Amino acid sequence: MTIVHIADITMFYAPASGGVRTYLDAKHRRLGLKPGIRHSLLIPGADFSEHDGVYTVPAPALPFGKGYRFPLRLAPWRNVLQDLQPDLIEVGDPYLTAWAALDARRHLDVPVIGFYHSDLPLLASNRMGQWVTPNVEAYVSKLYGNFDRVLAPSQVMADKLSGLGVRNVFVQPLGVDLQTFHPNARDNRLRAHLGIAEDTRLLIFAGRGSKEKNLPVLLKCMKRLGPRYHLLLVGSSMPAVVPDNVSVIDEFCPAQKVAQLMASADALLHAGDQETFGLVILEAMACAIPVVAVAAGAFEEIVNDSCGLLCAPNNPQAMANAVRELFSRGRTQLGQQARRHVEQHYAWDTVVDSLLGHYHATLGHSTALVANG
Repeated sequence: MTIVHIADITMFYAPASGGVRTYLDAKHRRLGLKPGIRHSLLIPGADFSEHDGVYTVPAPALPFGKGYRFPLRLAPWRNVLQDLQPDLIEVGDPYLTAWAALDARRHLDVPVIGFYHSDLPLLASNRMGQWVTPNVEAYVSKLYGNFDRVLAPSQVMADKLSGLGVRNVFVQPLGVDLQTFHPNARDNRLRAHLGIAEDTRLLIFAGRGSKEKNLPVLLKCMKRLGPRYHLLLVGSSMPAVVPDNVSVIDEFCPAQKVAQLMASADALLHAGDQETFGLVILEAMACAIPVVAVAAGAFEEIVNDSCGLLCAPNNPQAMANAVRELFSRGRTQLGQQARRHVEQHYAWDTVVDSLLGHYHATLGHSTALVANG
């Protein structure tokens, strides 16, 4: 049997990291079970090591970076790739490791796929101002123009790349761990733990408390909803001052804990208007709770009327109205429909099979079935 060797390379991998690590871990587990596939994963670490196909390459830790490391030297990454001699390389970030993969391509003569996980121009303008946008867009156009194929997690991201002149862009949604994020994770003691009545309508938001999540909109929404509703904020960098009907768990929580809290709530609330995919929304839906989110970013692609409601962005009153409407429509049935929707479209096995279609097509294998083209 011919073995196809896929190598993933990224700096977006840390103990408390989010969607990219979730994607890579899920892919590594599933590709390890596929006959005829070998998968290697290159990530930053304190020193060189290898365990079960995961290779760490030395990179300095970022100050205040919550475990993230930022590679500064291209050669060590390129050298590991050259030693591994993969048949195809997938790049998971737009920084030095991407250029290391392209450098390795020249020596190995293998295709390189770029997965555009983050909207780099938008992130840069959020942090530094819009004056940087043209330069960052030119950088993205140049880098992703070098890849043999580009994958984007949503149509909105694919359209942005195409608008920058990047060709060969394909939509490839991410997936959800349907065993971890499951309605059976529910803990009926959560309301008592929060000190709220059993008939209080419990909402939840999980994620980092970064600027683009628009948490002030959630807090203003809760003021309008009043004491019959309660919001639980879960994640690092959460606001310290919140209304009386808001509770905070201000720390990174592992997936099992997040799933337990989600499954114990009535609905997820999300005001972020710049999401590239919206994994947390799908995780909530997998726990059989419906969603109230804003009609922006990738949310319009993954939330429909059968599993939640979308409202105008940056509008606390519109969000409060949507929450009330959600409960008037019967949140239990919406939650059950949300679970079925995720099972049908976002199971990791489905995602990995689709990825293999992209890999085979990029390698020129005639049997390839390419999804989401």
